[in-house]
Amino acid sequence: MLTVTFRDFPEVTEDFKKMSNKNSLALTGSERKPLTGAKLIKPVGDSEMIRITVVLHRRSASEPVRMAAWNDHHRRTSEQFGAIHGADDKDFEAVEKFAHENGLTVVERHHASRRLVLVGPASAMQKAFGTQLSHYEAPGGIQYRGRTGSINLPAEIRDSVMAVLGLDNRPVAKPHFRRRSAGVKPRAAGGPDGSFTPPQLAQLYSFPTGLTGAGQTIAIVELGGGFSATDLATYFGGLGITAPTVSAVSVDNGANTPGSDADGEVMLDIEVAGAVAPGAQIAVYFAPNTDQGFHDAIALAVHDADRKPSIVSISWGGPEDSWTQQARDAMNAAMQDAGALGVTVTVAAGDDGSTDGVKDGSAHVDFPASSPFCLACGGTAIQASNGQITSEQVWNELANQEGATGGGVSTVFSLPAYQQNANVPAQVNNGFVGRGVPDVAGDADPTTGYQVLVDGQNTVIGGTSAVAPLWAGLVALLNQQLGQPVGFLNTVLYQIGESAFNDITQGSNGDYSAGPGWDACTGLGSPNGAALLQALQAAGTTTTTQTPQPTPALQGR
Repeated sequence: MLTVTFRDFPEVTEDFKKMSNKNSLALTGSERKPLTGAKLIKPVGDSEMIRITVVLHRRSASEPVRMAAWNDHHRRTSEQFGAIHGADDKDFEAVEKFAHENGLTVVERHHASRRLVLVGPASAMQKAFGTQLSHYEAPGGIQYRGRTGSINLPAEIRDSVMAVLGLDNRPVAKPHFRRRSAGVKPRAAGGPDGSFTPPQLAQLYSFPTGLTGAGQTIAIVELGGGFSATDLATYFGGLGITAPTVSAVSVDNGANTPGSDADGEVMLDIEVAGAVAPGAQIAVYFAPNTDQGFHDAIALAVHDADRKPSIVSISWGGPEDSWTQQARDAMNAAMQDAGALGVTVTVAAGDDGSTDGVKDGSAHVDFPASSPFCLACGGTAIQASNGQITSEQVWNELANQEGATGGGVSTVFSLPAYQQNANVPAQVNNGFVGRGVPDVAGDADPTTGYQVLVDGQNTVIGGTSAVAPLWAGLVALLNQQLGQPVGFLNTVLYQIGESAFNDITQGSNGDYSAGPGWDACTGLGSPNGAALLQALQAAGTTTTTQTPQPTPALQGR
């Protein structure tokens, strides 16, 4: 790890010392180190304009946040939710006063999601938050604006602030999709090359028929790439499906910008969700690949009063311990908002097995999939014949460099109430019994992957990135049939148990193995959509809602 000092920039060091606030206190969980192997290039220029998001805590007197299951008929609107679980007006006013005193402009204020967006020159940002910003270059040509150490805040506002996001704009996540490599021998499966169309998988997984997801909006979070309307029309036309309405939403100046490898993620997400639920509206929230962009995209989608998504699908993430605590807490709180508002959040569990791609010899889970407030989606390899599944096992093609499903046990989030009887094992490295990942699964092996169209080319893609939109499409169908969003599904799914799933009992993702019931590779299993609908209907008048146990940072101050 590179240790950064400013010996090469003595004038910057002296200026920084002069502008630091002696009465400031470190913001808990805001510590940063440079990316491994990163080189410091130069200090950030004083006049460089920077846009940040300040996330506040819930008001101190806030009642416990209650998750909304599908049979909850007393759901709150975002505005009502904000009145109870938003930040205190006095906290907003104190932070705004602090911003103005430091030459920063408040450009947005979002009460329900507890966000303030501030803009100002780097010189003012550095003085206000007691940090030094510099430009870095990491291996692979990654260039970013970064900081080291903690963010510092005056004592009078520090306890009001959960996170300050955007000062450091390093990339924080990667898309969890896998293109099938040339020359890989396909398994016998649905298509002539061993692949499936999304409707074929929906049929294999017994998704309810006669439904389109009409009346629902699926929000898809993307941190890069883009889509082509022409490609979408061609793809859905080839499936004989009327193309869903797809719109692009800009978050923090993010945009629909096709032309990079990330297009594979964007097109996969839209085409899978849209083919399963073509009657649903699809809103794609494009944000920069930063902790600020990721958080703001989730928060905006959850609280979007115009589009009103009932499902949010996320196929990006990074190792749980690669995030700052403040960023994890802020994103976790945004997903808690979703559950309380009756919005289902489906998240890919990762494509690098039980290590999540970290080369330290330890097991890791991916975040945001490890949040207790999302439906974490793992991966399987599926074989079928004559429209029926003949076998399904844990996706693990690490020996062929084709990836494996993420999964394991969180070292950050405690075991939620809904998993108390799921026999979640202890984390293999430290023995902590935390949140088990994933909750559910679906086909993800690139050798039995999804037929999609990306940048004018027909291709086959796998990865747990495909499972999150597959489940999002299923949830849209369930919402339509039930006449109300299913909302926070985890509690009822664990009560229903394996009866609505194809239980996966063969295979491993490295440190964890599949077995009867829930496991840390495929969760409860892959879906039997018709059985799940029937179980939800039967549970509609009897299911109770359990609130996951929040980490201390998510509770009222």
